[in-house]
Amino acid sequence: LWVIEVDWTDNHLLISSTYLCLLRAPAPGPLRHSRDGVFHLLSEHNDNIGCSRPRYEVRNWPLHFLFLFSAGMGHEIFYITCLPCIHWNLDPFLCRRLVNMWTMVMYIGQLMKDLLKLPRPPSPPVVKLETRVDVEYGLPSTHAMAATAISFTVLLSAQSRFQFPFQVGLMVAVTMSSLVSLSRLYTGMHSVLDVISGVLLSAVLILLTYPYWEAIDQFQLSSPLSPAVGLMLPLFLSYTYPDLGHYSTTRGDTTTILGAGGGCFAGYWVSERLGPTIEPGGPLPAPLPTLTLHALAWGAARFLVGVLALVGTRQVVKTLSLRVLYAWYKVPRNDSSARRRKEIEVPYKFVTYTAVGLVNSILVNRIFVLLGLS
Repeated sequence: LWVIEVDWTDNHLLISSTYLCLLRAPAPGPLRHSRDGVFHLLSEHNDNIGCSRPRYEVRNWPLHFLFLFSAGMGHEIFYITCLPCIHWNLDPFLCRRLVNMWTMVMYIGQLMKDLLKLPRPPSPPVVKLETRVDVEYGLPSTHAMAATAISFTVLLSAQSRFQFPFQVGLMVAVTMSSLVSLSRLYTGMHSVLDVISGVLLSAVLILLTYPYWEAIDQFQLSSPLSPAVGLMLPLFLSYTYPDLGHYSTTRGDTTTILGAGGGCFAGYWVSERLGPTIEPGGPLPAPLPTLTLHALAWGAARFLVGVLALVGTRQVVKTLSLRVLYAWYKVPRNDSSARRRKEIEVPYKFVTYTAVGLVNSILVNRIFVLLGLS
């Protein structure tokens, strides 16, 4: 909370200001003590009231790092490393369901942000610990939406695949989604209303789509139209994304999500025809894998190989697609701002992350088989 007290004494405007939050932050300028015990707010350069970016002091480092880590679970580095691990080390079925729900929920959340155009919390009073998405609108919180969708999609889908106490799974899902949601308040990126709206919207989408998950699986894996729908629909949605009249990272981020989702949607159809690679053995639901040293070592090896494959694919395809687009539109290679143009940003991001999705769903597990890591 940013508390300001104003008093008029002897023809002087006296202002007292205090931050009350987990991050203790000073006023936006030095405070000069007056004779009557009230502080006079000054700017750094003159005696006019100023407002600069507030500094802050971390009072609880464990909570600080916990919330920063939790906020990171809504960023690209998490999606390109940890989510595919479910495919590589547990069950491709769960990853397929997860990616489908994540793509839908994130697209709807990003679209609602740019249609509603409700701002993020102002700073001050909040202290913002992230800057990249500060120009985006606030409601709903897509971090909260994604965390809720990921946690509860895995929980609901895993019941038919693995044996585990449902109460434990529910506790884990609630904990994970709560940590990510609370991290958006801590980092100053969303209001309470943004977060609650994101959680509720994601819950409604899960409830509305849950009865159709099996039908979507059948269409995705068996219909000859599946690859075309999986690629053309996300491409169409990327190009028809609302134009805000100014640059925002939402269009690029949404194209990234749709590209990855479309690549996985088509890739799982291809993978089904090539034959299964890593699947739970025996009758379902199967017991959860035992965490032995051998299993952990094999899992770490698959993780490293998989991440190298996805990150390598991302870098190669991104570089090649940008070179082709820059040459096509006659843009100098050193003009990094050209990446913000719609005719360049949408195709390069969509092609790049479609390739990532295809490699994850088709090639990575087959690389494991060739390397003896299956």
